[in-house]
Amino acid sequence: MRKGILVIAVLLLGILSTAYSQLKQADTATYYRSLIPEEKQNRLSNIDMFANQQFAFRNDFTDGDYQGSKFKMEQFRLEIRGWVTNKIFFRFRHRYTSPFEPQDLDKIIKGIDMAFVAFKLGEKEKWELMAGKFCLDWGGIEFDLNPIDIYEYSDIIEQADNFMSGVGIKYFVNSGNYIGLQIYNSRTQSFNTIYGNDSIIGGAGITASKAPLGGVLTWRGSLWDGLISTLWSYSLTNEASGMFKNYFAFGQQLNLNKITLAYDFKYSMEDLDRTGIISKEIPRGEYGYVLKDTRYWSHWIQADWQFVPKWHLCLAAYMDQANWTGDEDPTKDSDEIRTAYGFIPTVEFYPWDNFNLKFFVGYVGRIYNYSDYAKMKINSQDYNTGRVMIGIITPMQFL
Repeated sequence: MRKGILVIAVLLLGILSTAYSQLKQADTATYYRSLIPEEKQNRLSNIDMFANQQFAFRNDFTDGDYQGSKFKMEQFRLEIRGWVTNKIFFRFRHRYTSPFEPQDLDKIIKGIDMAFVAFKLGEKEKWELMAGKFCLDWGGIEFDLNPIDIYEYSDIIEQADNFMSGVGIKYFVNSGNYIGLQIYNSRTQSFNTIYGNDSIIGGAGITASKAPLGGVLTWRGSLWDGLISTLWSYSLTNEASGMFKNYFAFGQQLNLNKITLAYDFKYSMEDLDRTGIISKEIPRGEYGYVLKDTRYWSHWIQADWQFVPKWHLCLAAYMDQANWTGDEDPTKDSDEIRTAYGFIPTVEFYPWDNFNLKFFVGYVGRIYNYSDYAKMKINSQDYNTGRVMIGIITPMQFL
């Protein structure tokens, strides 16, 4: 009997304790504040968050031989952007498919594409000032596209440092036209990290600049009510003391009802081989880790045709030329080193009208042809690569 009473008492105490704890939690919950205070929640209406991603099942080939298959997150960039006030805008984008190490020069990790603040100036807001790490305002339609919509970049863009720290200013002629100027660090890493120690660089007297800066002047245009879009730029970058990179990019796009056609011409004149494709072909130590006087140019075209609702047929193609005009090798009888071709046909399907997501099936083909000099001097051989891909692309907006 006593044991039964004891058991009942323990049960009652447990029930009362549970009820009290639940009541206490319910009471104290009324004092909890939201993670985002209520008086600030209205700001969320001016902030967007995106998970930019390209995910694919890819099958790789070299010279026609099957290399393997795998699932791969080709692109994943988390982006937050919005207006703090009607005059102050911010943008942050982190690329998770890039190294996370802080860089020597700007002390921010390589994977941060953008982390800047922009300010609208003047009563009519025709001026915009920006500061931080941002996307360089290179000309060309190819680079202006969202990276997740690019299956493979042409050589110059693929090898460039496209996100730098600095300041910029834009003047908006109207809603579709502006002139912009950006001043930025010429690199994110130290001189030696990119070019190697001074003593092994081909050519005497090459030293790191004390002010490794660059500038790009841009004109973005929209003509005939948007029928033609243009994006042109010229940039000058200080690569070493007294040595520069001159880069020209001219992009134009024809926007029809269901067809867009784009063409870019890009040309890079480099006192030091910043693009680096030729330097990677030359054995280290023969003429130094980096070469002088290289030239790169690229022709890029893209066509997009919405042949039926929700279905697009796309084709991108490009030709990239790499020349070495330097005279380090007295036996060199040709400036041509390599010509590369790319062609990317894809079929894209957009299943939803109110959600930006597409499925794609496509092929990335690359052909690399070397000059007779390159084959003889550095034993380079022609080859080709291919990639069959099936996947999804979305700038998934969840806020």
